[in-house]
Amino acid sequence: MKKVLEMGVLLSAERDMDRLLDQILSCAMDLARCDGGTLYLLDGDVLRFKIMRTDSLGTRSGRDGRAPDLPPVRLSRENVCALALLEDRTISIQDVYHAPGCDFSGPIAYDALTGYHTQSMLVVPMRGRRGERVGVLQLINALDSQGNICAFQEEMALVLESLASQAAVTIQNVRYIREIRELFASFVRVMSAAVDERSPYNANHSRRMAAYGGRFLDLLNAQALAEGREAPFSPQRREELLMSIWLHDIGKLTTPLEVMDKAERLSPMQKAAIRQRLEVIRLCGRIDCLEGRLSPAELDALERDTREAEASISRMSTAGYLSDGQLAELERLRARTYLDGGGREQPWITAGEYAMLSIRKGTLSSEERRIMEDHVVVTDKLLSRISFSDELSHVRSWAAAHHELLDGSGYPAHLSGDAIPQEVRIITILDIFDALVAEDRPYKPGMPVERALAILRDMAEREGRLDPALTARFIESRCWERTPEERQTP
Repeated sequence: MKKVLEMGVLLSAERDMDRLLDQILSCAMDLARCDGGTLYLLDGDVLRFKIMRTDSLGTRSGRDGRAPDLPPVRLSRENVCALALLEDRTISIQDVYHAPGCDFSGPIAYDALTGYHTQSMLVVPMRGRRGERVGVLQLINALDSQGNICAFQEEMALVLESLASQAAVTIQNVRYIREIRELFASFVRVMSAAVDERSPYNANHSRRMAAYGGRFLDLLNAQALAEGREAPFSPQRREELLMSIWLHDIGKLTTPLEVMDKAERLSPMQKAAIRQRLEVIRLCGRIDCLEGRLSPAELDALERDTREAEASISRMSTAGYLSDGQLAELERLRARTYLDGGGREQPWITAGEYAMLSIRKGTLSSEERRIMEDHVVVTDKLLSRISFSDELSHVRSWAAAHHELLDGSGYPAHLSGDAIPQEVRIITILDIFDALVAEDRPYKPGMPVERALAILRDMAEREGRLDPALTARFIESRCWERTPEERQTP
């Protein structure tokens, strides 16, 4: 009984389903002192092989998550494992070759194939806390103290029934935990997709980052193991980091679309106002020409200048970066004026239009950029309302810090150096890379990968804003390239 209690504690602590099933079978075989065993789990109307072990043959399958390649057993009374589950009773058989009423063709065929001899058998059903059918433990060939095959002891049935009951409840608990985690992970992916779907200019950003990130973390683990070091990212830490990636832009749910989707410096209303104003200037020039205040040559020059100004303003509004020449041209346009219908002098472009057109890089004004940058603050605020488990306790802080840079020039907290965890540094590299190469951004076309990598390298080595070692490993990894298997998936 002490052994049963110890095994109960051992099983209740396990959360990995494959290891749990292997431990259940191992515990049952140790208690029963037998040579072989099989653990089945119920799946609809069949029992599926999950773990198989035969010590004298040195065979063990299923512990790595890949179930034995055997056909499932129908829930039919001819099959002894199904019979035990259907009738909810433990079945003990002294010799399967002389046991009428059940179909033992499977063990007999196995014996013929391997040279093994199946003799005694103990079949124990596993039922959950409310009597639900969960699976079956089938133990083979009990051994006496000299190692000879014998029948299973009668009192062993009660012991194994106790173990099977604990095992069934633990299996259910692990399943519930897995279902809850998958439900939460699905919710996270849905919320991330909602951010991406909200704007066509942000489509699939988080999904791409999660794909890059998963490959990169696996590479870092593989490199560490190859160097004789412990893998830096355990399954739990890997899951925590990937969830941070999925949620890093959740704050964009509240970012105004007119800011997030702003493809040009000028708003549609400003562009329309400039076009209308330049057309008015041309019409006034034609009137002045008809009334003799403007020569035909001067009218031609005016119309040419306004047409060129309109084209130039359009180019400036959409340019990713304004050159010194473009800024000088903007200053010349700013100085141009005309007389309106009331004889008042008016500028070709207003102060507000000039302020937007003179943005050197990107399409956002300082106020719009502040609104855009606020998405990380909102991310932190939204995630603060989620009760993350201990295993996911860093998701909020990692996700909300993905715009922090090592030199302190990032935001929102202007963290620097060691204050920025390795996980955040990885997310930042992934985010910047995807932003550079993405072809769905409103303010710029996607750039070639090699140019993007050169920018990352420069930010790490010359500017000191990214982690140099992680950046170098990211560049070496080529983790943004899909595997042949992934390319076959639409």
